[in-house]
Formats: sequence, C-alpha cells, structure tokens
Amino acid sequence: MSRQRRRRLQLFRAAVFIVMGAFFLIPIGSMFEFSTRGNSLTAPRNLDAWQNIVKTPELADAITASLELAAITTIAMLVLLLPTLVWVRLRFPGLKRVMEFICLIPLTVPAIALVVGMVPIYRWLNINLSDSILTLAFAYLILVLPYAFRALDAGLSAIDLKTLSEAARSLGAGWVTVMLRVVVPNMSTAILNASLLAVALVLGEFTFANLLAYENLQVAINYVGLVDAGTSIAVAVASLVFAFALLMILSFFGRRQAPMAKAEEADFQLSQTVGLSGGLIGRAR
Repeated sequence: MSRQRRRRLQLFRAAVFIVMGAFFLIPIGSMFEFSTRGNSLTAPRNLDAWQNIVKTPELADAITASLELAAITTIAMLVLLLPTLVWVRLRFPGLKRVMEFICLIPLTVPAIALVVGMVPIYRWLNINLSDSILTLAFAYLILVLPYAFRALDAGLSAIDLKTLSEAARSLGAGWVTVMLRVVVPNMSTAILNASLLAVALVLGEFTFANLLAYENLQVAINYVGLVDAGTSIAVAVASLVFAFALLMILSFFGRRQAPMAKAEEADFQLSQTVGLSGGLIGRAR
C-alpha cells in the first residue's frame, strides 16, 4: 500500500471516528448538562439530580433489580445456548438451520405480542412460585436469544471445534472439561460479545416490565421523569456510561487477541489441547 493511500485511509478512519463520536457524545453531553441545571437558567450548576439517584429508594431498588436481571439472564443464556450450540455442531450438524430459525423467531414477533402471550404464564408464576421481578429473566432470555446466537455461532465458526473436542475426548477429558478448558478459552471474545448484548438489552428493556407490572430501571426512570426530569436524565446518562464502560472492556480484550494470526491462533488452540492432555495423562498415571 502506497504512503499516500495509507494517509487517505487514516484520514477516512479519523473522520468516521470523529463523526460517530460526535453522534453519540453530543446527546450524552446535552443530557449531562440538563441534569446539572438548577431550578432556573440563572441558578448555579449542581449535582443534586445525581445525588437523588442514591437518595430515591425506588431508583436504587430498580437499579439493583436490573443489574440482578442482567446477571441472571447472561448466565442462563450462556449455560443454555453455548452447550446446545456445541452439541448441535458436533452431533447433529443438520439441525443447525432449525436451531437458527428457532432462535431468530423472537425478532419476527412484536414485543407487545410476546407480552400478551406471556401474561397467563406470569399470572401462574405469581400465584404458584414467586411474584419477584427476577422472574422476568425467563422473558429476557427469549429476547436475548437472536443476538446471543449470532455472537456465539460466529465464535464457534472461528475455531476447529471438532478437532479440539475429539483430541480432548480421546485423551480422557469429560464434556465439562472440554467446555471449560477447550471451548470457552478459545471463544472468549464471542462470549463477551454475547454477554454485552444481553446486559445492554436487559438494562434498556421497558415494554415487558411495564406491561407485566414490574419496576425495572427503565420503568423507574419513566416514573421519576414525571416528577423530576433532572434525576431521570441523570439515571439515563449513568446507564449509558455503564454500557460504554462494558464496551471498552470488550474492546480491550478484543485488541489483545487481534494481533494473533490465524496460523498462530490454531497453534495456540492446539497447544491448549496438548497442555490439557498432559494434565490428564499425569492424573491417569
């Protein structure tokens, strides 16, 4: 690549970065500016709206519930979807299209229709099991499936799953060991992608919680906004900053693995399998 073409590419990247950064940061900055206003335009700036986040019990409880829902949904999604994808790829590769179709169905059904269909289920859950807001994790798990499936499927496609699993199994490793010491380390970026999507969806979900009469973060922001717009905007900014921090963490892990070439990545995967085999042989002896 010539030096002039490289400079043009760098200028194009810088321009795209500046435009997209302004597209996201200007609204967030405006929201932060609004949340620091006083009761009038001439009043001094203050952080009363941000302090009200902690002082308002409804907001504190809603934030805690949303974070718990995000953790439960993410863990349930990984436990349910990742082993199933591995099992389908290894044992029944012909069912991949069927599984993809099932996981993508929530995208074709409007959220309001899903809520209407789940109302009888949640009525039964409230009467017979629990009326806790944490039961929303079942509904959120369905909403997360299409996005998590794409992320995990791309990660599995990037590794030689069959060779790695057969090598580990031939050396005496159980399926739990294969999942934890072979599959998960070789697709950590895909797992982080799926987890970030799950957390972002749960923190931003409003329709299910509102129509099912639960109070999560977005519902609490809506209620607080009726009486104190500054506090509701402050909570919205805080949730956006939290999601941005997660994205930066994901980018950090992604950059650590990006310089690895495909051949080196294959050698790395095989070396992990060899190390696993050595440990298993040592235990057998």
